[in-house]
Amino acid sequence: MDAIEFLQSWYRAQINGEWEQARGVTIETLDNPGWRVTIDLVETTLQGVSMTPVHQENSAQGWLVCEVEQDQFRGDGDSRKLIAILEVFQRWAEQAVKVE
Repeated sequence: MDAIEFLQSWYRAQINGEWEQARGVTIETLDNPGWRVTIDLVETTLQGVSMTPVHQENSAQGWLVCEVEQDQFRGDGDSRKLIAILEVFQRWAEQAVKVE
């Protein structure tokens, strides 16, 4: 399953009539330019699960930062890193489920 299919599947699994009303997934652009992905983890199996932050800085135009803070996964990256951010979320989420 690729990262987008995984995110769609994960999102569908959270829908319960309440979670999606107050929580969700946000994908937006940054002005540097780049991407920001924010995924709410409250009331999911990932709430409270820690993640080792991912920091990759190859250049001013090649960077990626992903972390979990305040029950949110947040991934920021340059304009070519949207799929890479989603892949970091997928790897972390799949590993977290295995550990449970």
